[in-house]
Amino acid sequence: MDFLTLIQVLDSTVRLATPLLLACLAGLFSERAGIFDIGLEGKMLAAAFFSAAVAAVTGNVWLGLLSGVAASLSLSALHGLASITFRGNQLISGLAVTMLAQGFTVVIAQRWFQQGGRTPSLLTEGRFGPITFPFAEAIAGVPVIGPIYAELLSGHSILVYVAFAAVPASWWLLYRTRFGLRLRAVGENPEAVDTAGISVVGLRFAAVGICGLLCGIAGAYLATSLQAGFVKDMTAGRGYIALAALIFAKWRPWHAMGACLLFGLLQAVALRFQNIELGGITIPVQMMDALPYILTVVILAGFVGKAIPPKAGGEPYVKER
Repeated sequence: MDFLTLIQVLDSTVRLATPLLLACLAGLFSERAGIFDIGLEGKMLAAAFFSAAVAAVTGNVWLGLLSGVAASLSLSALHGLASITFRGNQLISGLAVTMLAQGFTVVIAQRWFQQGGRTPSLLTEGRFGPITFPFAEAIAGVPVIGPIYAELLSGHSILVYVAFAAVPASWWLLYRTRFGLRLRAVGENPEAVDTAGISVVGLRFAAVGICGLLCGIAGAYLATSLQAGFVKDMTAGRGYIALAALIFAKWRPWHAMGACLLFGLLQAVALRFQNIELGGITIPVQMMDALPYILTVVILAGFVGKAIPPKAGGEPYVKER
C-alpha cells in the first residue's frame, strides 16, 4: 500500500467513523446516567429520514438538520417517559423505539415521495458540503504533509468536525463540571444524589436529551453528508456497533473515539479492498463487508464480562418516602 492509498483509507475511516462516534457519545451520556439505550439505531434512522425529507422539500440542509434532531429528541422523550417516568424495562423500550422508527420511516417516505420508501436524491444545497482549510490546495503537492493536511484533515463536512470536537467537550462536561459529576453519580448511586436534594429524574432526562441530540446529528450526517438522501434501514446496524464500541471503551470519551475509529477503519478497508487474495485464496467481498460486525461479536464476547457498567444502569429509581 503506497502513502496516497493509505491517506485515502484514513480519510474514509474518518468519514465512516463519524456517525459511530456521535452515536457512541450519545450512549455514553445516557448510560452514565443509568439509562441503557439500545434505541440508538432507531433515533439515528428517524433523524436520517426527516433530515433528508425536509432538506429535499425545502432545499435547506440546516432545516433538515433541525428536523432530524427534533425527530431524535422526540424518540428520546418517548424512551425517557417509558423508562424513567413509568419505570419500564429500558431494553424493551429501546428496542421498541428502533422498531417504531424502522416502520414509520418507510411508510411516511412512501406516502410522501412514492419512491419505494426512500427520499429523492439531495442536490448540492440539500447536503453539507466539504470545508476546505486555508492553503490546502497550495500545499497539496508537498510530500507527506500536503496529503495529510489537504486530504485527511481538510475536505470534510462541518458535522465531521462537530463529532470530533464533541469528544473533548464530552470529557470536559463529564469530568470537569458539576453537572457531569452529578450525572455520573446518578448512574452509580441515585439514592445519594436524591438525598443531596438533586433531582434524579431531571438529570436522567437531561442525559436522555443529550443522547437524542447527538443521535439526531449522527442520523442527519448519514443522509445529508455521507450519502445523498434516505433509503430504508440505511443505518445498517451502526447503533448497535456504537454500543459495542462504548463497551469496548468502558464508557470513556477518548477511548470511545479510538474504538469508533477502529470500526471505521475496518469499514474503510472493506470498501477499498475487495476480493483480496491471500496465499492463492480469494477472500470474498461479503467477508470483507462482515468485518465490522465480526469485530462487534468478538468485542461483546470478550469484553462484556470485563467492562463494568454504571452500578445503577438499567434499574429504574424509586424514591423512598
